[in-house]
Amino acid sequence: MESEKTNFQSVTIGSCARPSWSILFLLFTLIAIFSIQLSTTTPYLFPPNWALIRPQRPVPSSSASDPITCSGFFRALPKRKLVMSIKDFGGVGDGKTSNTEAFRRAIRYMQRFQHRGGSQLNIPNGTWLTAPFNLTSDFTLFLNQGALLLASQDVKEWPIIEPLPSYGRGRERLGGRHISLIHANGLKNVIITGDNGTVDGQGKMWWELWWNRTLEHTRGHLLELINSDNVLISNLTFRNSPFWTIHPVYCRNVVIKGMTILAPLNAPNTDGIDPDSSTNVCIEDNYIESGDDLVAIKSGWDQYGITMAHPSTNIIVRRVSGTTPTCSGVGIGSEMSGGISNITIEGLHVWDSAAGVRMKSDKGRGGYISNVSISNIKMERVKIPIRFSRGSNDHPDDGWDPNAVPRFKDISISNIVSVNSTKAPVLEGIEGSSFEGLCFKNITLHGIAASIKWHCEYISGFATKVFPLPCPDLKNTSSDSSWCSPS
Repeated sequence: MESEKTNFQSVTIGSCARPSWSILFLLFTLIAIFSIQLSTTTPYLFPPNWALIRPQRPVPSSSASDPITCSGFFRALPKRKLVMSIKDFGGVGDGKTSNTEAFRRAIRYMQRFQHRGGSQLNIPNGTWLTAPFNLTSDFTLFLNQGALLLASQDVKEWPIIEPLPSYGRGRERLGGRHISLIHANGLKNVIITGDNGTVDGQGKMWWELWWNRTLEHTRGHLLELINSDNVLISNLTFRNSPFWTIHPVYCRNVVIKGMTILAPLNAPNTDGIDPDSSTNVCIEDNYIESGDDLVAIKSGWDQYGITMAHPSTNIIVRRVSGTTPTCSGVGIGSEMSGGISNITIEGLHVWDSAAGVRMKSDKGRGGYISNVSISNIKMERVKIPIRFSRGSNDHPDDGWDPNAVPRFKDISISNIVSVNSTKAPVLEGIEGSSFEGLCFKNITLHGIAASIKWHCEYISGFATKVFPLPCPDLKNTSSDSSWCSPS
């Protein structure tokens, strides 16, 4: 632009000496500009406010076209050096042939490319039956559109592995537990993605073992990542998990984005996403139908979690939608003995569910829940919109300490709208535990009669602009609670 301006100035100055040539040159320039404008696809001959054009400021990240995101937790990676298909390792996508050895051969081969540019294994269109398999570092698993990864229904093909140290035993049964279908332990720079391919755990076999009380070991997850760093899980459909669907535990920098997670609404313990004793976890833009919590934040079980002291911290749950008739949209706990802090939950949409947001704990858990922000939540036909619960009365063994009670601090729940709710919030604290900085504001629960009271025990805090009126344990805001103002 500066050079164009200089040329134009030289023409106008030169016109004082040779007016005829300068006028002709100026006319020629204007005709050329006019012709160029006509040849473009813009509807304007000249841009609007031509003389006022200035560099534009970047669009804020909160705009509709560029929503706020936490996906930066995942550090971007260069293109993988090696890209191969499961067919290259003898895979057959007919839905009948076992591909277990093909997957294991592929992973063994691709382990060579750790620190050497990484590798990608493509799963093409087809139905690929397999038993559980491990991943490797610097690796991408990519499921093409029409690809279906189908879990084996032979219990003997699901190996037993050691219990997690923060649980001390399997979550459902004593001793070890079944490995997950897709398993990662001690890895880094892992991507599990695709063009909306599907992973199906064929969980009905496992649910029936649980219903019939013939389950010998704790069921496996569809995907479990242990002690891994820099993981992206996106753009896939996971369905029919035997147990919790996606379980990152002792992990760092995990992004779970754009996933569809499905299970029958009566399928037991089929949580959608359960970050556990993990740091920097981003869960956003996911759709979940489940027989348990859509998202549950955990950090270990009773004395084992207390001893390990590996908290869940810096976890963001944003723009998650779905339904669960037995549990909650987002739950915190009940296994939270290692501590849970710095949690942001916003933009949640839950319908036809037992609870909207829920905190679950009990005596023996210990630990803490602190610095939690829950905001901008929409609920429809949710039985109990907000619930703090206790009394799960499940412990790993007789070694739990009844004097170990959790602590609660700085929990804000705001901008909640619930339509066609049937019960007022239930806030059951724990005798002997402490609540500091509990704040409820801008909450409207439609469908609940004004005469229906909140149920509160062993809790304290503040509330403002809440309907129906909260329990007396939540005082009106005053000068000593300015942090809980109605703004």
